[in-house]
Amino acid sequence: MTETLLINFLILLLPVLIYLIFLENKISLTNKNFLLLLGAITTILCMSYPIRLELGFTFDLRYFPFIIASLYGGYKVGFPLYIVINVYRLMIGGPGVLQSFILSTVIFLLVPLLHKKFVSLSSPKKVGCAAMVALGIILVFISTLTMYYETLNHEYWIVSINAITIYVVCMTLIMILVEQIRQNLLKREKLIQAEQMNVINNLSASVSHEIRNPLTVTSGFLQLLNQSKTISGDDKRYVEWALKELNRAEKIVSDFLALGKPQSQNMVQSNFKEEAEYVKEIITPYANLHEVTVQLSFNNELTIEYDKNQVQQCLLNLYKNGIESMKDKGGTLSVDVSSQGHRILIKIEDNGVGMTKEDISRLGKPYYSTKVEGTGLGMFMVYNTITKLGGKIDVQSEQGKGTTFHIAIPV
Repeated sequence: MTETLLINFLILLLPVLIYLIFLENKISLTNKNFLLLLGAITTILCMSYPIRLELGFTFDLRYFPFIIASLYGGYKVGFPLYIVINVYRLMIGGPGVLQSFILSTVIFLLVPLLHKKFVSLSSPKKVGCAAMVALGIILVFISTLTMYYETLNHEYWIVSINAITIYVVCMTLIMILVEQIRQNLLKREKLIQAEQMNVINNLSASVSHEIRNPLTVTSGFLQLLNQSKTISGDDKRYVEWALKELNRAEKIVSDFLALGKPQSQNMVQSNFKEEAEYVKEIITPYANLHEVTVQLSFNNELTIEYDKNQVQQCLLNLYKNGIESMKDKGGTLSVDVSSQGHRILIKIEDNGVGMTKEDISRLGKPYYSTKVEGTGLGMFMVYNTITKLGGKIDVQSEQGKGTTFHIAIPV
């Protein structure tokens, strides 16, 4: 029994080892295709090396990948694994096929319902949740065994206690391992992003002012040249192109300057009301141009210290991105600033083109933009500013339906 259990446990570790060795820097550990493929393989392997009880039933850890995949992936991953378990169990045959079908059906109907709540939990709570689910499943399993015992004798209780211990302990260990890997990946990503921010901050402070001066001078001479009556039409067109590129360079420099450290002369203790209303006023003409209505709702009394220029630029970037996502069809940009407990909450919602999950995962990284002519520094500045305030950004988006930014800043 011990040998078979160890084999089952090592089989369950197989997906984790494959991920760490081959896929760590390529896909997410909770990628649905990854969960489905390796979940199916480990399920079949576990069922191929079972512990056979005297009653004729088989006991193994086949439901572990089913439970974990259903919790992380929902019904889209759970349904194919449900088919795999029942088809392979039917192929194996023997007593217990009906009980296996009933238990797998219970898991399929109930466990994926926890998916949305589960993925929003903290790592310790995810481990506890998965352990409780495993406990519930094994209790259902051992309750079905009571039908085959005339009396609940010593053998039944030994089987029950061992089964409960094995399922709860093994599920806890595997979930701790999975969550630790996920946390390590997140920490590594944050460390890389922090290094990128540090490099860009240093560059912005030391280079931006020096670049801006020659840009301004060059732009002035080109504007004078553009007014000259002696240059040809082609030359004038070249000058206009040069001015456009200089303006774009000026915008990039401005984004760099906004990434700098907070300036003492700009620091205020406030509740974001002035900044939210100011940005709404200056962005409204741009919104009207694209047939977009900007709606601002403000209900926050909590205050925090911040650099007002950086916060204004942060909100401006978010407003502008929302408007530009609706420029082809118009719409409404809804901005809501409120408070909950000791947090200031900012919600910015549009009904524009939306983004893919890949786009969302790359938001805030330097030089990544979903716009053809974007530099990516605008969103990088947004994430940088919110991070300085100790806040977090959660993005929800669906292509063709729009995007919502949820920003939570602790006070």
